Amino acid sequence: MEHWLAISNRANSEITIKRQIWGVPKRYINQISKTRPGDTLLVYVGQQVVDKDTTLPPAITGSFEIVSEVYEDSSKVFTTPPKLGNETFPLRIKLRPIRIFDPPVEFKPLIPKLAFVTNKTQWSGHIRGQAMRTIPEEDYQLIMSQG
Repeated sequence: MEHWLAISNRANSEITIKRQIWGVPKRYINQISKTRPGDTLLVYVGQQVVDKDTTLPPAITGSFEIVSEVYEDSSKVFTTPPKLGNETFPLRIKLRPIRIFDPPVEFKPLIPKLAFVTNKTQWSGHIRGQAMRTIPEEDYQLIMSQG
């Protein structure tokens, strides 16, 4: 069993929670095709500036069990960030919620303890530019213990 960190934004995290699916662009086929039913998926959302006085920190919004093989569906479900044009995130997996974190678990306080983050000062490099990545069991357990 693998533990996956899914890199998202708050709008698509809400869709993942409501629809119980996760999707990625076709260019990430190598990552998502390694998932298996029974694996777990944690949804990470990056920092979001709401207005000049409010910035939401990077956080983990939920934990899910993967319950399907990868399938393709190009229907418009997810919110497409402006820089991705008309991307539909067609490579998808179905999920079953394990725990929705309310409030979300702040990510930055976890960085010193996370094994997969080897460069603690340039930590975003371990996440940026990826749709999803595996994390070790100890990191999964640490995150789950926070919620």
